[in-house]
Amino acid sequence: MPASFSRLLFIVVVVSLVAGCGTKSAKKGGGMTVQQRLEKAEKEPTPEKQSAGYLRAARAQLASGDTTGARDSARIAFDRLKGDGDANTFAPRLVDVGGFLAELGDKKPAKEAILRAAELSAGVADAVRRTKILADAGAVAGEKGKGIGDAALAKDLLTQAIAMADSVEERFRSEALAAVALGCTRAGQAETAATLVDKLEESAKALEEPRAKAEGLAAAASVRSETGKKDEAKALLAEAAAAAKSIDRAEGRAYALLAVANATAACGDKKQALALLQEADKAANKVSDPAQQKTTMDKVRTAIAELEK
Repeated sequence: MPASFSRLLFIVVVVSLVAGCGTKSAKKGGGMTVQQRLEKAEKEPTPEKQSAGYLRAARAQLASGDTTGARDSARIAFDRLKGDGDANTFAPRLVDVGGFLAELGDKKPAKEAILRAAELSAGVADAVRRTKILADAGAVAGEKGKGIGDAALAKDLLTQAIAMADSVEERFRSEALAAVALGCTRAGQAETAATLVDKLEESAKALEEPRAKAEGLAAAASVRSETGKKDEAKALLAEAAAAAKSIDRAEGRAYALLAVANATAACGDKKQALALLQEADKAANKVSDPAQQKTTMDKVRTAIAELEK
């Protein structure tokens, strides 16, 4: 998009917001107005950051009841991702934008964004990350109501995701399979999701390295819970916690407990999740390298703060 047209489009959006709901605060009790969010987004130094800023503004507009403004901002967010860029950042951002456009009922650009994300994912070297991008894209494509509702596209994208997950190194395969199983669940492909979750659980239980086992079982538990199998999820979480607690190395134990805690919280047991996070915090505090200790503790304490909100 030429710079002059981009500036003109921005001015049109801002003027429409000022005339309507644009000056409403993005948060109850204060915070940035939508107009301020839009201005900030336009000043960001890279297209990806501009897109992220416009999408945040769009969400604030939707929350304030300005559906038209939200659609305009989301389309600008998509437009900023149409050029060349790093697939690792552009592809997942395109899925986010596509999902939001689909939620607004703007299905044509939503589909364009999802297809572009899938195309760009070929440039993502990390197989797990690429699997997740394809799985999330498939979920948006197939989900009815808030998604695009295109079953054929969803099947194609999720088939690609399954193939990619099968290529992932065994230690990380559970994480990849979990992403695809959840994507299939969201897309309404229950039969495929059921097959994948069985494969996921089998893969996780076969792992010998305790951190990988704990994280794999936690991922399997999350999918079981999402598909309504609460008792099975609870049993898997117990196995995952036991594996995590058996880890000798402090850093590995902290991260494994963090993964199990996150899955436990997702399954609805916040009390147990907090208990696991407290154990993770103790383990993080024992990490010998100062830089690694700080990084680990920050991640654990961020999770605690989120859970205590």
